[in-house]
Amino acid sequence: MLKLAAAGTAARLMESPDAQMFGLPLGLEAKHRRVDCSLEGTVRDRLWMWGHEAGSHNHIKGIPRDSRMTPAEGAFYLGLPNLLLIRYRRKPEQPFQRFALSLTPFKRVVWSITGDGGKTDGEEEVVQALELLGQFPNFSGVIMDDFFKDPEAEQVAVFTADQLRRIKELLGHSPLWVTLDTEELNHSKRIDEHVQLMDKITLWTWKASDLVHLEENFEKLEKLAPAASKVLGCYLWDYGEKKSIPVSLMERQCELGLKWLKSGQVDEMIFLSNNVVDLGLESVEWTRNWIRQVGDQKL
Repeated sequence: MLKLAAAGTAARLMESPDAQMFGLPLGLEAKHRRVDCSLEGTVRDRLWMWGHEAGSHNHIKGIPRDSRMTPAEGAFYLGLPNLLLIRYRRKPEQPFQRFALSLTPFKRVVWSITGDGGKTDGEEEVVQALELLGQFPNFSGVIMDDFFKDPEAEQVAVFTADQLRRIKELLGHSPLWVTLDTEELNHSKRIDEHVQLMDKITLWTWKASDLVHLEENFEKLEKLAPAASKVLGCYLWDYGEKKSIPVSLMERQCELGLKWLKSGQVDEMIFLSNNVVDLGLESVEWTRNWIRQVGDQKL
């Protein structure tokens, strides 16, 4: 049924997104029902690698040299058991099964249904992500990257609230993740309806210099979405200011994340991304040693 649905969506015109997107048979969601076993016993069990195809960030200004590290290699190097795979510049290309096969050694994998800049192939991409959830037992949910639009845009987000509800129906018990930049917290009224539909919200600080406000921004997130699971996103490179993250700020976000893991304020932490892991950055090597030191601590 899923294969037929995937084939059919590519040929269907989507002139009215609310009416036509995600209009799949209700019976599909049963195949993907599972319990998220994220709350296991150690710090390491809650840590994730944010993954893009190897070399995805080589073009970014300021990156000191080309990277060849794959998502799996980056996670193994840092000692991370879980991985999020986010399509970047629409790569990996469809079908996704061959790439997904390389992620079978991980405890948990989450696949994107919107990639960088909110790019998505719409219903077809959602269907293929659902296929992965059905085929690979360690695939445990989907994530939407760059989901919210510019505050000046007429459309709030990539998908409407009704489309999100349909996606959640199809996911069953598998969680729906989303990225949220600290700057987007300033537009809470605009994004509130969408935020309330999320199972896991990952909070990111685009400029490393703004990490001094991390506690304040986390409080804003708790007020905005008290019911959602919170996840702390940790950049390994300062993409906002196009330079290395000072070890002192890397330490600040990691130690706050550890504190919040132990208090239950956050459920997971993510490190972004494999595309800078093999560049010899101090922030990466400090993080790798930190994971070694705290990974086996019980929660």
